[in-house]
Amino acid sequence: MADVSSSAEVLRACWRTIAGDADPAGRTADLIVAHHGETHRRYHTADHVRWVLHHIDAVLAVEASPPGQMIDREALWAAALFHDIVYDPRSVTNEADSAELAVNALSEIGWPDERRRRVRALVLATADHAAHDFETAVLLDADLAVLGGAPHDYQAYVDGVRFEYGFVGDADWNRGRAQVLRSFLDRPRIYATATMSAAREQQARANIGAELRALVSAGSR
Repeated sequence: MADVSSSAEVLRACWRTIAGDADPAGRTADLIVAHHGETHRRYHTADHVRWVLHHIDAVLAVEASPPGQMIDREALWAAALFHDIVYDPRSVTNEADSAELAVNALSEIGWPDERRRRVRALVLATADHAAHDFETAVLLDADLAVLGGAPHDYQAYVDGVRFEYGFVGDADWNRGRAQVLRSFLDRPRIYATATMSAAREQQARANIGAELRALVSAGSR
């Protein structure tokens, strides 16, 4: 990726790499940046997408795909750019709506059906974060990297998501959030790639466990 200063410019540079000369006016880049700058977002912003792109490249730099599995790096980048382009905390169709926008944008720059279907599948996989192949695992682990970040980064993520769900009362938030956290802790592994598991699994479980204990404590008062 280009060495640029702002997250918005990272996203624009990534799209330029994907689109080449097919989107000279940068309309899709404008669309991507505009969506991620919506005022109701606090965590699901261009900064998040920038880190997803970073972690995709970091994993691919050190971990080889299984034999017979080819990696389409630009498809992963496209999925990262679009996976949260539609983000309405009140909606249950964000991933499907985001996937549709991705397919349309990639159609406009001439991507063939097979590659568009692959990006669609990758975006849809972010709904339940269940990886069934290495390429999907790379995207999902990059998306969840914050779970295994330093405690202050994890707390900023939690605060950001809580802001985005500000319309939910504390009791309902605590119950729903605790359910999500337990679902991660119940997994044999939170991260599907060897690279991310080695680097972040232990810290992710510590971060999630600490948040869960705080939620349970708050609910018992």
